[in-house]
Amino acid sequence: MEERIVIAAYKPKEGQSEALKLLMKEHLSTLKSQNYVTDRASIIMESLDGTIIEVFEWVSAHAMQQAHSNPVVLEMWGKYAEVCDYIPVGNVAETSQLFSAFTPLN
Repeated sequence: MEERIVIAAYKPKEGQSEALKLLMKEHLSTLKSQNYVTDRASIIMESLDGTIIEVFEWVSAHAMQQAHSNPVVLEMWGKYAEVCDYIPVGNVAETSQLFSAFTPLN
């Protein structure tokens, strides 16, 4: 297998922090229901500016590509688009520190 561990950053839109946190509770299980991620538990954490960082494992690079045409995943990502913006993890201030520390959410 060619598993891929990714780090994703979700910056909540104005007033949407709690809505984003609720969506995060279903993110991995939705991807898992479509057989796109492994059984490895994700790590979900919050930066000082409220950006949510998630570390999780796709089953393969191919699964990552397939997800972009899956109606279940696209519906979920549509909900994310309403409450957050995807940003490069390098744009999160804490990542410039030698040891980046975040608040755990799961």
